[in-house]
Amino acid sequence: MLALRGMRTRWVTFVGSFVALALGVGLIAATGLALAATFDAPERGPERFAAAPVVVRAADHLRVDTPTGTRSKPLDHPGPVGARIAARLAALGRTVEDRTFPADVTVTRTGTDATVTRTGTDPTVTRTGTDATVTRTGTDPTVTRTGTDARKPRPGQSAETRPGQSAEPRVGHPWAVAAAAPYRLTSGRAPAAPGEVVVTTGPGGAPLRTGDRLLVRTPAGNAPRTVVGTLGGRGFEDAVFFTDAEAARISPDIDALVVHAGATAVREALGPDSGMDVLTGHDRRRADPDPDRDARALVSVNALLGTAAGITLFVSAAVVASTFSFAVAGRRREFGLLRTAGATPGQIRRTVCAEAVLVGVLASAAGAWLGARSAPALVGRMTEAGLAPPWFALGDASWPLHTAFWTGVFVATAAALVSCHRAGRTAPTEALREAAVDSRVMPASRWAAAVLILLAGLGLPALALAVDPGDLLGRKSFITRPMLLIVGCALLAPVLVRPVGRLLTWLPARLPGATGVLVRENTAAGVRRTAAVAAPVLITVALAATLTGTVATLEEARATEARTAVTADFVVTSGQEGRPLPPAFVERVRAVEGAVVGVSRSTAVTVLEEDTALVTSEARAVDPARLAAVSELPVTAGRLADLDDGTIVVNEEWLTTRIGDRVTAWLGDGRRTSLRIAAVLATGTGDNGVYVTRHNAGGAGVDRIDVKVAEGGDRRAVAAALHSAGAATGTRVTTRAEWLAANGPGPNDPTRTGLRMILGIALLCTATALANTLVMATSGRARDLAVLRLAGATVPQILRLVAAEAVAAVGVGTVLGGVVAALNLLVVWGALVLLGVTSAVVVPWGTLGLVVAAAALLAAVSAVLPASLALRMRPVELAGARE
Repeated sequence: MLALRGMRTRWVTFVGSFVALALGVGLIAATGLALAATFDAPERGPERFAAAPVVVRAADHLRVDTPTGTRSKPLDHPGPVGARIAARLAALGRTVEDRTFPADVTVTRTGTDATVTRTGTDPTVTRTGTDATVTRTGTDPTVTRTGTDARKPRPGQSAETRPGQSAEPRVGHPWAVAAAAPYRLTSGRAPAAPGEVVVTTGPGGAPLRTGDRLLVRTPAGNAPRTVVGTLGGRGFEDAVFFTDAEAARISPDIDALVVHAGATAVREALGPDSGMDVLTGHDRRRADPDPDRDARALVSVNALLGTAAGITLFVSAAVVASTFSFAVAGRRREFGLLRTAGATPGQIRRTVCAEAVLVGVLASAAGAWLGARSAPALVGRMTEAGLAPPWFALGDASWPLHTAFWTGVFVATAAALVSCHRAGRTAPTEALREAAVDSRVMPASRWAAAVLILLAGLGLPALALAVDPGDLLGRKSFITRPMLLIVGCALLAPVLVRPVGRLLTWLPARLPGATGVLVRENTAAGVRRTAAVAAPVLITVALAATLTGTVATLEEARATEARTAVTADFVVTSGQEGRPLPPAFVERVRAVEGAVVGVSRSTAVTVLEEDTALVTSEARAVDPARLAAVSELPVTAGRLADLDDGTIVVNEEWLTTRIGDRVTAWLGDGRRTSLRIAAVLATGTGDNGVYVTRHNAGGAGVDRIDVKVAEGGDRRAVAAALHSAGAATGTRVTTRAEWLAANGPGPNDPTRTGLRMILGIALLCTATALANTLVMATSGRARDLAVLRLAGATVPQILRLVAAEAVAAVGVGTVLGGVVAALNLLVVWGALVLLGVTSAVVVPWGTLGLVVAAAALLAAVSAVLPASLALRMRPVELAGARE
């Protein structure tokens, strides 16, 4: 009963705590519901081979027996189905050979009033006709048109992609395998001659139709084709189907085999050690293009939402604890009166706890309801921003709501338990105190907790710098590590605000007028009030500077590494992961006079560490004779010149890094080999991978070419030859500067967008805490304001004073948060130096300025509004107002 009466009397105090807790619980519930939806990818059935009885393909996982069980890792380049195996399975029943290869198309259409509407990236239309119209949405669309007022193509140029054009990425298959999906003809007929193709149509590709002329770029070169039929798109690929014979000529290897026979008979025919997988039922999905794409897309979403939920919980708990602590500290006269009236310390504590539990239950219930209503909007915003795949949606999980509710109740109760101990120690004489000066703001228990947490916050990074600096650059580390320092500084805030406040108000106090002096003295006297305002600002500033600063610093370090490592004048990549460069382009580039050409392939190398764990490292297969000419790698031991078919270049993260030692490794296609370590690279930011030769590439195709103008060579001639080769094969040639810019982070990078979302959540919690604390504090200063009015101060002068005090408290939090952020960024810089990367620390001044300005504005408004309402009363009435 006493708790309910106290809540009715001091409703302003409890409304502030209620709003802060409800908002925190709502944010936790919303992020928790979205996070629960990332635990399971949508269940999809087989797509490409949905109508195939049995699919045989090379094993796509490496499996190694260890003393602790069988370990498995996906292979980077699974091998083909051998001709002998195909012949053996053909004896069991009808078989269909599947081949998959790049088949990028450029439309060449002849006609009058032809119209194409296309959405995509780099779509290209080459058309002959009059009044041709193109309506297109995409990036860098290019139109090459011949007709009225247009230049005609040169003779013999029709079979090549003209300069400035780019092709629509597609994949090619033999026609016979179309029935395995199954694909159905929507118009036309099946391909019967080498120059005929059937294409899929739908949202993912161009609106092609029967009779269109296409320029199709395959590994066998560019050639014109005629569309003789169309298929309804299935959504998982944009395909071009050739005759079986032509597909075999373009891509001789068999990627998969559809067998019309029983699975048992197929397995018996293959035997136990064939290295082939026999897929039936749902397992046929493993033969689909990128079958793990859904699960992989959810990994980053899970990490983002997990981070957001963790930071929300941390900020909410800190804000609620600060709010409860300030509310209890402001009631010392009330508790003193209760003690004078005979209340025991235990009764005081139970009253405070009962109030907190009641507020916690009500606020948590409201927050859970708010989170359930806000979660769909959060998911929708993430999909719109590209942070989640388009199909991402909420599930039916309810446990996040229960977790958020009980978390809110626990946080409120825990905050009250800490505060009620101080409330129970209130002496009866506190009721006689009239001074507004805070005393005993730091009990011994708080000192001990602050010192221990600060020691942990400083000691753990120091230990990591000495043992494993690379661990400090991981996302989990640089997100969670600052929290210890933030908590430690927040606990010490009552001690730190006085000297920091005097430092900030030193100059204003020396200016003419009494405002600066009053701000300095009131900031120093009202330590708890200043600390309660500074704490949420400290948290937000420290998080904003640490998170955005660390990400920007790592990005700058990676850019520095790339600028140092890449010494080539031109860099050419395929632009799409897993898609090789056209062989015709590679051959033309190799023949460019006056150029040093470094051809490389993306692959992977897997090793078994300590007989327990399979560890896969990204690798590049290079030409050792050209590697040093087009790059400058950070070698810490050995020589790159010693790289050959029997050696490997590793980095310092590897378990074995001694020159000359041999390591057992599995290549991208699953082959086991023993390689000798020829050189070791610095770890850097983690992008310094492994280097092998083409012999150990595991069947990977060329996906990058680095070209350096030879000494005495003509740069213009080399550039012209490269661009000519690119124009003839539809390959884009970029300079070193263009490549570095294209591979750097952009303003809409998903990482930056995710950080902005997380910081927005933290800023929302900070805004709520600032508003609540200042409303409570200002409402409780009625007598102070009355004294100022009776002393002759005008209402505008008092309002300016109140606003200045609020801004000064924000300044204190900014300084403390800046110190925490500086320490964390210094740790990141030290880790980079130890890892061999010399890069500047990037401080996000723009983000910090916006955060501080928003906090200062909100603090001023939150202080001025209740003060202006209070000043409407007569000074004599204010002096007699109850607190």
